[in-house]
Amino acid sequence: MIKCVILDDELLAISYLKLLCEQIDDVEVVKAFNDPKTFLNEINSLDCNLCILDIEMPGMTGLQVAEIISGSKKIIFTTAYKEYAAEAFDLNVVDYVRKPIKKERLVQAFEKAKEQISTIQKKTFIEWNSNIGKTVILTEQIAYIKTSEIDSRDKDIMLNDGTTIVLKNLNFKSLLEMLPTKDFAQVNKKEIIALSFIKVLGTNEIITTISTEDDHFLKLQIGDAYKNSLMELFTK
Repeated sequence: MIKCVILDDELLAISYLKLLCEQIDDVEVVKAFNDPKTFLNEINSLDCNLCILDIEMPGMTGLQVAEIISGSKKIIFTTAYKEYAAEAFDLNVVDYVRKPIKKERLVQAFEKAKEQISTIQKKTFIEWNSNIGKTVILTEQIAYIKTSEIDSRDKDIMLNDGTTIVLKNLNFKSLLEMLPTKDFAQVNKKEIIALSFIKVLGTNEIITTISTEDDHFLKLQIGDAYKNSLMELFTK
């Protein structure tokens, strides 16, 4: 869900933009402002993940506003002037939409925003009930995950230092939704590996950098249903 805040000094422009947003699925306009200073006073207290900023405004430009909030909010610029494009993208904004705004063009901008917001919202930790109680695990510490041999509803997580923690009653689908997609991959129906622990990726087998008790390296069989997605991760 995109929760956006609009900033434009022209009331007609705000009304038109709100009308367009109401016609787009999964987009909610939380609030609209026509004054940059009022916007800056309130923005941190609002539940939003995207700001649509007009660039040309009296007193303070959208570019100046963006410099203040770009660290915490995603930004789409709107303007009637093309000469600001280069400066806008220097601020690493989601998109730059020229006025008069068309619904189809705004939809494209929102799709870009959804991709970036989805990436941000992937937590850098897992919080779940485990064999040691309610547990928070940093995802960067996870090396390998497998279905528990004792109870298939549980998942054994091996950390970088070899420590194993059992997450209770958690399926792989829910677990994968908690993990950063760029860092982890499901190998078969029972195993997930952190990509940084893959030493060799073969056609049917993965050799990891995880040592086993007999001083060899852990090998994982690649399930047929997971081969294409694994290859895609390493060919992007």
